[in-house]
Amino acid sequence: MLLCGCGPLAAGGPRGGDAASAASELVSAESLSFHYVGDSGVDETMSQLLEIKNDFRGSVAPVLAYTALDKNHQDLPQVTVSTVYGSDRGDLVTPYGTSIDILRFSGTGAHDVADVRVSVRSAAAARTPAGQHDVKTQALDSQGHEITRFERFSAVRLTNEDDFPVSVRIAYILWDQPPQGVTQQAAEVTPVGGLTKIPAHGTAVVEVTGDAAAAVDRNSNGPAVSLKAYNSQ
Repeated sequence: MLLCGCGPLAAGGPRGGDAASAASELVSAESLSFHYVGDSGVDETMSQLLEIKNDFRGSVAPVLAYTALDKNHQDLPQVTVSTVYGSDRGDLVTPYGTSIDILRFSGTGAHDVADVRVSVRSAAAARTPAGQHDVKTQALDSQGHEITRFERFSAVRLTNEDDFPVSVRIAYILWDQPPQGVTQQAAEVTPVGGLTKIPAHGTAVVEVTGDAAAAVDRNSNGPAVSLKAYNSQ
């Protein structure tokens, strides 16, 4: 069972709206609800996902707190829960509808996690609206040609299908290779570039440099990796 905190939240305005004016509109924490999916059972899909449902018609940047639970819904106090997209830090912007974050577990009992309890520590109006469509990522080589994310890429092209600008961050994720019966999780997460604004029905190209370039060099043509863009601010 996943629980959200109570109390009023300041939530973002409708898509493309004025976030400053929307911030004065308060909604309850019950506008956010959560569902944890450890393993969807579908091949080629990510594990340890938190589905976030935002029922308020606007974009919200929540700060969430997580408690790991075992199969009997008992707390696992030695397990630390962190996130890939930053919903525990206010980095993830959630649109109206459903979005996701990816959870990571560490500490004694990490493999015993069957669920999580979620509480809303705070929420704020998003400074820019989250897109209704996932921003697509495409790895590019040094000549600008499309290649797979498993190869040694030099840039990432982002494509926004919405009719308003969006701001995203990119995560290059290395997945572990767990034994059968244990959910796969992100072993290493490296940001690619910084906050990037993409125009309506447009594209943006982010160069791969620094730590991101080193991670790509280290992991190309080998382990399972993902290249994901997520709404942020």
